[in-house]
Amino acid sequence: MTVQDVRAFNRFYTNLIGALDYGRHLYAPYTLTEARVLYELAHAADTDAADLRSDLALDAGYLSRILNKFEEAGLIERAPSEKDPRRRRVSLTQGGRAAAELLDERARESVGSLLGAVDPGERSRLAEAMRTIRTILGDGHTPEGSGEVVLREPHPGDLGWIVQRNAALYAAEYGWNTDYEGLVARIVADYAEDHDPHLERTWIAEWAGRPVGCVMCVRDDAPGTARLRLLLVEPEARGLGIGDRLVTAVTDFARGVGYRELVLWTNDVLSAARSIYQRHGFVLTAEKPHRSFGKDLVGQDWRLDLHTTGE
Repeated sequence: MTVQDVRAFNRFYTNLIGALDYGRHLYAPYTLTEARVLYELAHAADTDAADLRSDLALDAGYLSRILNKFEEAGLIERAPSEKDPRRRRVSLTQGGRAAAELLDERARESVGSLLGAVDPGERSRLAEAMRTIRTILGDGHTPEGSGEVVLREPHPGDLGWIVQRNAALYAAEYGWNTDYEGLVARIVADYAEDHDPHLERTWIAEWAGRPVGCVMCVRDDAPGTARLRLLLVEPEARGLGIGDRLVTAVTDFARGVGYRELVLWTNDVLSAARSIYQRHGFVLTAEKPHRSFGKDLVGQDWRLDLHTTGE
């Protein structure tokens, strides 16, 4: 990707949404920046000029001119802040709120028309592409509307996501080749074609409306033994305790349906995952060097006695 690629995309998108003539695009007397200020005021319980300037990265003089224009038009009121008398609280008047609601309605209609031209089968791909841009170019803030992480059963397409994300992440982070993708694909295919829902289960961790983690619990060849497989957490979701929650889900499920022990196989380079397993009481039982996925690795077998351990 080059600078020109990014600039070409920016020109395409600003033309698409009418950013260069936002007021005419939505039949409203506001520029794109003015509309954004109205939006922030309509969705903030208590804010002042300094907050707006910081949140929107606006020049102080430019923002002051916008607020003066709004005040003259009767859209806002300014008063001393209850939190800090040195600041001026900014709030919408009844007329200002009506203007913001009308602008929001027209923006929704405009975006709705834009999406109406997109094939329904392509909308999930479009949404994923937009999330990817926000994740890669974002500043690390929690995604808008994210909220709580939810563990759920897989939806149609999630098993394919498990294969794709395992292959992509391990290639990016550890340089593993497509042999690993083949292994994951076989594990997932076996589960999809023939699994006992009473004794085997898959969990998807969902955050901000999209999958960010997964794990499987399947029957092992040894009687009374379950196997934990394919634990994964997306990079942007790490540090939220998702890995611990996924492993807890597996151990609680395995213990609840009567398995005597839980086993797993991993590699020594996966230090973050091994730390999670140790916290949950897994014990290392064997190690063996091997050449797999295009790398020299040390495979490890871990075991958890479900009768004598619990959290």
